[in-house]
Amino acid sequence: MTQAPPAPAAPALAPPDLARLPELTAALAARAADHDRDAAFPSDGIELVHSAGLLTATVHPRHGGAGAGLTDTVRILRALGAGDPAVALVTAMTLFTHAAQARDPHWPAEPLADLLAESARRPTLVNALRVEPDLGSPVRGGLPATVARRRGDHWELTGRKIFSTGAPALRWLLVWARTDELVPRVGFFPVRSDRPGITVEATWDHLGLRASRSDDVLLDEVPVPLDHVARLTAPGADGGRDPVAGAWNSLGLTALYLGVARAAQHWLTGFLHERTPTALGAPLATLPRFRSAVGEIEIALGGAERLVAALAAAVDAGEPGAARESAGAKLLGTRAAIDAVQQAVALVGNHGLTRHHPLQRHLRDVLCSRVHTPQDDSVLLALGGAALDRGAPDPSAPKGH
Repeated sequence: MTQAPPAPAAPALAPPDLARLPELTAALAARAADHDRDAAFPSDGIELVHSAGLLTATVHPRHGGAGAGLTDTVRILRALGAGDPAVALVTAMTLFTHAAQARDPHWPAEPLADLLAESARRPTLVNALRVEPDLGSPVRGGLPATVARRRGDHWELTGRKIFSTGAPALRWLLVWARTDELVPRVGFFPVRSDRPGITVEATWDHLGLRASRSDDVLLDEVPVPLDHVARLTAPGADGGRDPVAGAWNSLGLTALYLGVARAAQHWLTGFLHERTPTALGAPLATLPRFRSAVGEIEIALGGAERLVAALAAAVDAGEPGAARESAGAKLLGTRAAIDAVQQAVALVGNHGLTRHHPLQRHLRDVLCSRVHTPQDDSVLLALGGAALDRGAPDPSAPKGH
């Protein structure tokens, strides 16, 4: 009997160096204003993240990675968010993709091998492209307009994806599409960004996270091998949104924006120590009003960080119900982050909205936390409905007089 050839050896991925996080925060912060002003993709920042082994931190050990869990991921994203949230957001998309593969292997073998081999050599970004002009948020339902048409020995992908974070620098695209079969199926098609028919259209002109370059990606009859498909199923056959994937998204991105709020707090405390009005003759930091306000910010951010970290650890430990609590934690955490930055702006007045100070940038960036799934209205509707259902009277119970 002929034996199957041995599986290729896993590439040597650099282990994540979490001790470098403070250094990375400072290095990213030094260039963040430039990238924001020019809306230029922060390639130098991504290089730094890769050099510390963080871009592949969540790759499973079976693929040569460290297998970092959500606990380490929220720590990484909070530190990167405090430095440059555009770098952090692009990094998050790649970390989430590797983590999903670690939990539930679904990538075809050939594209996965290419992704990992290249990731060992240089920064290799990947993102799932789901959002479309007419679809809105995919989690609210609907079929993608992007179509995979079978053409003999391959598929052809045609469609437009919007809000594609990191679009100009992505190496791999996980394109969510439906087939043109009589009964359509939906799934993800891993595609290298250098395939013919792929165009990035520079549409991103945003108030915040300008350097994330979340541009449009156009696909025009992009050829994809038949077996380069992940999770191709009937619509809804996957049982709905994976709560653990939802927890990674909610807690990871909340940590990112808490990092932004911490950066705003850091600038605020420095400003209050330096600012010495002549009528006062002492720094603003000595006044009880400012000390109390900074105390409120500290309590809010510290509590939110503790909540996110504790829930991340609970998700890693597989505690029942922990993943489903993450949506509420996102609402609380992002509200705390937004409120903290808005309070900082209110404390310093015009200085907070002056373009050569970073506080206005932190405000623009932290407001972007509201657009990520799940949005506040969905969270409140789901949790409020669940609470009301729990408190509803039992229709089978005898009625009182």
